[in-house]
Amino acid sequence: MDLLFIGLAVGAVVAYFIFRAFNKDRSRMKASEQSAVLMDKIKSVCKFITVEGDFSEIYHYENMKDKYLNLILGKKKAIVLVNAKAHVGFDLSKVRMNSDNEHKKIILTNFPQPELLTVETDFKYYDKREGWANPFTTSDLTDINRDAKKHIIDKIPQSGLMDQAKKEALDTIVLMEKIVETIGWKLDYTALTTAEEPRKIENS
Repeated sequence: MDLLFIGLAVGAVVAYFIFRAFNKDRSRMKASEQSAVLMDKIKSVCKFITVEGDFSEIYHYENMKDKYLNLILGKKKAIVLVNAKAHVGFDLSKVRMNSDNEHKKIILTNFPQPELLTVETDFKYYDKREGWANPFTTSDLTDINRDAKKHIIDKIPQSGLMDQAKKEALDTIVLMEKIVETIGWKLDYTALTTAEEPRKIENS
């Protein structure tokens, strides 16, 4: 009887440790899955616009190609009013994070500089002059629109939008913090560092 009791007691103790070890592994796996889900959620927000600016510029176009041909066929000139809306913010897919599963923390180790994310443009042509045998082509209009858009993009660094976006960086981090807190984790950004240079979007 005593042996039976001892055997049951030993079995219970062994079962308890097996159960505890199993639960610990499951808890560790669950924490790992949670951290992966949280980091995916943050990166899925992707490009987060914090600042927008309106621009209105007059762009003067004159066809400087084929000078000799222009003398014969006539020059092409145009005055273009460019209205644009620039969106500046942060590409959260570039955020660097690590997870501390034991303490349920997402550690933010790098936060990107603000970027020019999109530029929406509207073009209005004034004083459009064509040569007598040198009309505007579709290719010409595409070139004008591209160059006029670049004219706006080149002015954005001096507009103060980038500096304004930097001030909004904390709001972006707060958004990330709220995402992390949805399942009871914490965002640790005490070791936050930033990249060196802002990056522009590619012209299209």
